[in-house]
Amino acid sequence: MTALTLTVRGSARAELAPERATVRFTVSADGAERDAVLEAARTALARTTAALESHAAATTAASTTATAALEWSVDQLAVSAQRPWTNDGSQAPLVHRASAQGRAVVPGDGVAAAALVDALAADALVTIDGVEWSLTEATAARARADVRARAVADALEAAETLASAVGRPSIQVTALADPGMLDGGGSGGGPQPRFEKAMAMAADMGGGFTLQPQPIVVEAAVDARFSAA
Repeated sequence: MTALTLTVRGSARAELAPERATVRFTVSADGAERDAVLEAARTALARTTAALESHAAATTAASTTATAALEWSVDQLAVSAQRPWTNDGSQAPLVHRASAQGRAVVPGDGVAAAALVDALAADALVTIDGVEWSLTEATAARARADVRARAVADALEAAETLASAVGRPSIQVTALADPGMLDGGGSGGGPQPRFEKAMAMAADMGGGFTLQPQPIVVEAAVDARFSAA
């Protein structure tokens, strides 16, 4: 009996709660006098640094694990100047700007991130640029391995179902590949699992922020070829 070739695709998906939240922010000041702008930005940067240090100390003291300790960094101040255009087509007087970007990493349950956002946004010279949710490298690696293995199992189950339907229950795998790569089809859908991240942030009635982290989705797919006797 001629061997039957079966080509199937398996997939798997996992949803994990984010473990980290990275708050990105900018400290900036602008105005007509360069020295005054630079001084305002330096003062605001000092206030921001103090707020970060205070938040880090409070977070560490309240935590029983090292992973909950806050990590943060702020770039050096950059100074620029430009003459903005007005509505009538003329150029306004020179405007100086001093700014520095920063980031802070806190636990991903949303509570710590909301507290930090409130603390930073209270300063008129600080702008919150966004919040990114993520997993630790160790958790992400385990998730990738898990969904890949389950994607292969899904492909095997599909092949067994097809083979059984035509009366050939004995199958043997002959090829495994990332989506689109069988028969030299190129990179196709990509060699790695797909990560989806989402975050909702809205102003609450008290003037602060309510952060609602969404699950991080890890997906993987695999193409497989089997021979059914």
